[in-house]
Amino acid sequence: MGLGKYLAGVGKEAKRVRWPKRDVLIPAIIVVIIIAAITGLLLFAEDIAGKKLIDILTDAFKGVL
Repeated sequence: MGLGKYLAGVGKEAKRVRWPKRDVLIPAIIVVIIIAAITGLLLFAEDIAGKKLIDILTDAFKGVL
């Protein structure tokens, strides 16, 4: 199967797809953005907490190392 035939098949399948209407698509995009933002904030908070924990442990074991 050549590249041209493959791309023609991809184009043919793309025309068959039922793309969502704008009134369905916009709320879905907003939900995805909100979930991504919340996830990013949670990961940021975990990163800060992990750094503080490592700093506390480093200070606690300074005399041992």
